Amino acid sequence: MTDGKVRLQKYLAECGVASRRKSEELIDQGKVKVNGSIASIGDKINPKRDTVTVNGKKIVKQKSHTYIMLHKPRGFITTMSDEMDRKCVAQLVKDVPGRVYPVGRLDRDSEGMLLFTNDGEFANAMTHPTRHVPKTYRVTVRPSITEEQITKLTTGVIIEDRMTAPAEVRVVTKEEGRVVLEIILYEGRNRQIRKMCEEVGLEVARLKRTAIGSIKLGVLKQGDYRELTEDEVRRLMIAAGMERKKK
Repeated sequence: MTDGKVRLQKYLAECGVASRRKSEELIDQGKVKVNGSIASIGDKINPKRDTVTVNGKKIVKQKSHTYIMLHKPRGFITTMSDEMDRKCVAQLVKDVPGRVYPVGRLDRDSEGMLLFTNDGEFANAMTHPTRHVPKTYRVTVRPSITEEQITKLTTGVIIEDRMTAPAEVRVVTKEEGRVVLEIILYEGRNRQIRKMCEEVGLEVARLKRTAIGSIKLGVLKQGDYRELTEDEVRRLMIAAGMERKKK
């Protein structure tokens, strides 16, 4: 913009404070101030002139971006802090230089690939509902599964009064009382796979995200993380339909 102003939540995301959606929550909670005054949703700021604080801490835009892949174990919630003192993923990335935040989420009982970044554009591309970046899950269900149930999961079921988008479902292994599925989703609704399975009469015993786009979790150990390569970041942006501009 010609006046140099940007939306406050966009600036917070670019500074690595949180995603745009989470930044809006922080603003709405009165935790964000601009030049000493409590900010409101819709405010715009000039990064060169205005002072922005979150919980009293001055926010400074980071000069470089960080992209992390974590193998989240079960039992951790996807948040950077928790008032109830539960285990949260922040503990697993506490030695990452600078501030990063999770991209999307995995519920406490789920495990697998969870991305972190301080790049608001990247986070928005990965989580925006119009981008449809595929996410692959390995799902153990009980007791068994029928062709009819597979068809329903594939074509879509109604959860919370809305039909799910078509998904890809493949049986990996099938044993007595236990089936392992590979499910690829093209949308990211809250606890979607668990709710889909419940809707068709299946119990989810284990749920693990194994890939986002073409980027796979691989042999990364539970609780460990690694940086994404430049090529992996580029491929994820391409999957979101947002080719990374060359610097």
